Parts: sequence; C-alpha cells; structure tokens
Amino acid sequence: METKLLRGEQEKDLQEAARLLHAGETVAFPTETVYGLGANALDADAVRKIYQAKGRPSDNPLIVHIYDKKQLNTLTEHVSETAQQLMDAFWPGPLTLIFQKKQDAIPDCVTGGLDTVAVRMPNHPVALRLLQLADLPIAAPSANLSGKPSPTAVAHVQHDLDGRIAAIVAGGNCTVGVESTVLDLSGETPVILRPGGVTKEQLEQVTGKPVRYAAPFASAEETPRAPGMKYTHYAPEAPVYICTGTPEEAAEKISHQLKPHKGKAGVMLSAETLRLLKNKDENLVVNLGSRNDLKQITSSLFAALRYFDNSDVEAIYTESFPTEEIGAALMNRLQKAAGSKKI
Repeated sequence: METKLLRGEQEKDLQEAARLLHAGETVAFPTETVYGLGANALDADAVRKIYQAKGRPSDNPLIVHIYDKKQLNTLTEHVSETAQQLMDAFWPGPLTLIFQKKQDAIPDCVTGGLDTVAVRMPNHPVALRLLQLADLPIAAPSANLSGKPSPTAVAHVQHDLDGRIAAIVAGGNCTVGVESTVLDLSGETPVILRPGGVTKEQLEQVTGKPVRYAAPFASAEETPRAPGMKYTHYAPEAPVYICTGTPEEAAEKISHQLKPHKGKAGVMLSAETLRLLKNKDENLVVNLGSRNDLKQITSSLFAALRYFDNSDVEAIYTESFPTEEIGAALMNRLQKAAGSKKI
C-alpha cells in the first residue's frame, strides 16, 4: 500500500484525508498529545484496519474523537453533571471521558466489547478541522506499532506505519507528548485509568471530588477499560532501567552501570542529573530538560526513546521523577517502558 503524505495546513489535503476516512481507510493525524491513527468509528471493517496496521490486540479499546459535544448524542444517552463540568473545563484538550455507550451505537471492536465508550475532543487545529470535514466520530489510538513508543512527530509515524495505512497528515510536533488522561466516571469516585495531560489535581479542583488512580495494569483475564492498561507499552528495543533516589544517587548508580557497556549504553536524564554523571562521554546521552519543568521532560520522553531505537545501545538508563501533577503521567510511561525494572 502506498501511504500518502498530506499537509495539515492545506485545506485540500485535509479534504482528501476526510474522503479517505469516509471510504473506510485509515489516516494518521496530529493531536496535542501524540499522533493518532484514525478510522470511522461507526464502520467495523475500517476499525479493524487500525488493529491490523498496528498489530494491536483487539480487546484493547479505542478512544473516539469528536469535534463537537453534540456528537455525544450518537454515542451515549447520558452525560452526568460531573462529565459536563469536565468537558466545559478541559475540552478541547487531553482528557478522555468514559461514558455508557448507546445500545448498538458503535461496533464492539471500538469498545473491546465493553458497555462503555471512551471519548475526547482533541485540542489541535489540524485534528479539529479534519474531524469537522469528516463529520464522523473517529476511533484513533496512537499511530505507532503496538507496544512501541508513541509518535510525537510525523517522522515517527512514517517509520512505523509507512506502507501500512492510507495516509499521514503532517502537522508538526505534538506539544503535550503523552496520551490523554482517561477518566472513568461510572462509579461514585472518579477513577483515572491512565494519567495524562490533565492532572489529578486539576480534575479535583474542577469537580470538588476526590479522584483516585486505578491499578496500572488489567489482569490477564479481564478486558482493559482504557488503552495501555494490559499490554506492554512505550518500550524501545533496548531494555530500560529506572535508577531511583535523589539526582545524586541516580547519577552514581548510572555511572556504575555504564562501565560494562563500554560505550553501548543510552542515558536520558534531566539537565541537573546529567551534570553529576560520570562515564558519559562514550555513551549516547539525551538531555530531557530541567527537573523544574516536568512538562518539558514529559514532552521529550517518547522522542528520546525513539532516538535510542535508531542506535545500537544495549540498555537505556534514566532517573525517577516526582509523581505530582504531570509527573504522574511521566512516571506511568517510564515504568511501562521499563517493565518496572528499577535499580
């Protein structure tokens, strides 16, 4: 299959992308979080092409993207007061809400067979215009091969999916750099199934309710209620190790670990920890940014992991970060990339 490269700033290219979506094809497009791989959420055959292109397990639910709150009427019969508050505060933006799905409204391959549907409105001009032109709810996971670091630049999508999908809409680098927060409102207490660009603290401020985190992984027997809860995600080819402790302790641990690799290790650290590191000159090193700006570090993470995939490193070492605010999403992705391997 030849994959068309379309330009997000060109209306005619967006019209072509919308035409392909109506024709049942898959199209990658930029959002503020990561690039998504979209298909008509009402067309089961089109949605199956997403799973085929990504090599994604079919019981992993997809997020449905919309451009207007009125589109919720075709997906769910009930929007709670809390959901309305959150939509008013964070849509468009990196927040996915889980609703009870309307009976027969959407194929089971979108929801993983669950009686719920995950929906968000992206905050990216290219994504919103494409959704408007298509005038369809679009199912869209991240536009990468399943399990690999999510794509935050068009080159990442091309590397993974060129020749596997109909088109890629280029729209610059993603600003948030990790996937949306997924919030389950089906119980008395809101539950974050996946931390992301909207933080627990922000959610609690808007709702006036306590918000808790779900267990990070679903069990082998159950269907995950949100993407990223059951299978290995965000992992580069080389194993990732998180060195815990203060920046001084992490730098000492990593300096010790680098010796046996003889220049074949990858290191991704904050600027502060990097200054403390020994034995770094022969190894591949990425400065993620200052520990005082966890948003910048979070937005740099997936690009750093993909950078190492294009090298021949034997292992990748990083540090741990605070888990308040956006740090919760950062550490969630790091822990999954590392398979929770810590030193």
